Amino acid sequence: MTRNVFEEFRWRRLLFEHTEGAGELLGKEKITVYNGFDPTADSLHIGHLVPMMSLARLQRFGHRPIAVAGGGTGMIGDPSGKSKERNLLTLEQIEHNLGCVREQLAGILDFEVQSNPALIVNNYEWLSELSMMEFLRDIGKHFTLNYMISKDSVKSRLDREGEGISYTEFSYMLLQSYDFLHLFDTYNCVMQAGGSDQWGNVTAGIELIRRVRGKKVQGLAYPLITRADGSKFGKTADGESTWLDPERTSPYHFYQFWLNSDDADVINYLRYFTWLTRNEINELDHLLLERPEKREAQQKLAQEVTQMVHGETALAKAEQASRVLFGGELDGLDAADIQAIFADVPSSQVARSDLAGDGLQVVELLAGSDLASSKGDARRSIKGGGVYLNNRRVADPSQMVSITEAIEGQFLLLRKGRKRYHLVQVM
Repeated sequence: MTRNVFEEFRWRRLLFEHTEGAGELLGKEKITVYNGFDPTADSLHIGHLVPMMSLARLQRFGHRPIAVAGGGTGMIGDPSGKSKERNLLTLEQIEHNLGCVREQLAGILDFEVQSNPALIVNNYEWLSELSMMEFLRDIGKHFTLNYMISKDSVKSRLDREGEGISYTEFSYMLLQSYDFLHLFDTYNCVMQAGGSDQWGNVTAGIELIRRVRGKKVQGLAYPLITRADGSKFGKTADGESTWLDPERTSPYHFYQFWLNSDDADVINYLRYFTWLTRNEINELDHLLLERPEKREAQQKLAQEVTQMVHGETALAKAEQASRVLFGGELDGLDAADIQAIFADVPSSQVARSDLAGDGLQVVELLAGSDLASSKGDARRSIKGGGVYLNNRRVADPSQMVSITEAIEGQFLLLRKGRKRYHLVQVM
């Protein structure tokens, strides 16, 4: 058992940078720490799990976490880590996104514990009350242009030929600094945490509090998560983000993302994204070296993260869906599950009217797919025992297929051999 959360972060390799004294403070006092989440979309993605779980780890060690939903800063746009200007959102879009983000944060943090309940606040509440004159007078005067331009989030944009940075995004650093000041005054928050791309903004807030309150506060930054090959973490093979919202990324595809982790990445992912102990992760590391073909570390990672984000029921369905690809039963899976599982396999359509009454012969469905070149080819495959409808072997070439066979009246699943699938959509 690690003695304090700072040691926990260290062995989990979650420390990119920190201020002098941050570790000592976390080890000897129970403090309030905040991390910001700008509502630029109606869902967080798996990259956000690092700060979300880090706040939760802080909470489990007795510290009080504050999640700042950036309703105010989200209207401006953070230039950190971005090569070009963000599209500005409307108030209505931000309000919608905030509701979604709050719900996802509430799934990781504990708001009911008596000693140190988590808190979610919206910085629009205090930023919207600032007048431009008082902001420039009371906050802006403490920052020189040289200081702001030297920050990586600004410097990288200025160095990019033809891009530059607008005054709107240039001011983001001041707004985030004011957030830290407000939380220090209101909640005695003495530490800001964030990703490594936020370090310039974190230190700017520390400097502001030193100047206007004469107090020393702390900062901590997590590393940018990348794959072992240097590619960006969180993207699927086709470049799509992996979201926490099950409507954007189904629990099945979410589960598959973790299950497909490379051997070179999986142990680090277990450190970053699960609650497993050091001994448990070391044991999985040993199994990975001894019998990598069993992929036990990947299976445990997929189970742990899917259950944490989507719950036990969604995990069970995701695991069942994975078994379906190898001939498992379809019972309990709905049309949405089938569509998610087989989104990338060849497909065709059949009219609902064609499946009325006795329906069609299965050989007609096969001949209309890429699994058979003709009805004769379909009959030979069935007689050879290699054709399945909804993962159940077809024994008779004259078998009829009616609408009652369709999953929720929408899909028929054909399979030839062990892995060749074809999805038939009922129109």
